[in-house]
Amino acid sequence: SAGALTNLACDETADLMGKHAGLLKTLAHVSISDQNADVQQRATLALTKLSNSITVKMSSWSNLLDALITASQCKVADGIVTAMFRVKTRAEENRASMVNHPRLLETLSRIVLDTQDTFDVKKSPAAYKDCENVTKAIAHLANDPLNHKTICNKHILAALVHGASLSSPAGAVTRDAAILAMERMAMDHSNRPMMARYPGMLVSIAKATEREMNEELNGVPKSSASGQPRLAKPLLMSLLVAM
Repeated sequence: SAGALTNLACDETADLMGKHAGLLKTLAHVSISDQNADVQQRATLALTKLSNSITVKMSSWSNLLDALITASQCKVADGIVTAMFRVKTRAEENRASMVNHPRLLETLSRIVLDTQDTFDVKKSPAAYKDCENVTKAIAHLANDPLNHKTICNKHILAALVHGASLSSPAGAVTRDAAILAMERMAMDHSNRPMMARYPGMLVSIAKATEREMNEELNGVPKSSASGQPRLAKPLLMSLLVAM
């Protein structure tokens, strides 16, 4: 059945399927509770294929976000659910509804906090990919100045400190995305005192500053992981001034 729904999902059918009573909720539930891993994967694939076509202007948008929040707990999704968070937050028109949707920020935070440096990247590649996807999603949400106050909360700050503190090579892109999100949030001067006093925040940024300085000394023009400009030092200085 999940395979049939995947085949049915397209731009022309997404709104009708999304509005069908219980369909998105059922796919999300199956993705985390079915006893068969293959069925879980098919349900997740059907949900994400619908996600590609459902827009913020459709009546099923809120139900879609609820379904993605539930499906984010799927252990066999191989990063495709968290990729939907990243893709959807990339669109400017989606950000306000997503940042204010119940449990969405907490879900993004949980996924980052669940990722540990002790994970074997060969055995758990999806865990690092999930962490990378949702940290980028947080950075996209922080790209909207209207979200800066809402997103500066204990859940997101905990996630960003944790993401910026990952030390394994597999966490390099996450580290850069976390620093980028912090830098965007700190553009709102009223956020800086809370950020500066958050446990571990200054330490994680100081470590990022050291990494960036080492790269500069070695002649690397930008971050070797993501190619983004070096942001840690000016971010650190702005937060120290705010203390």
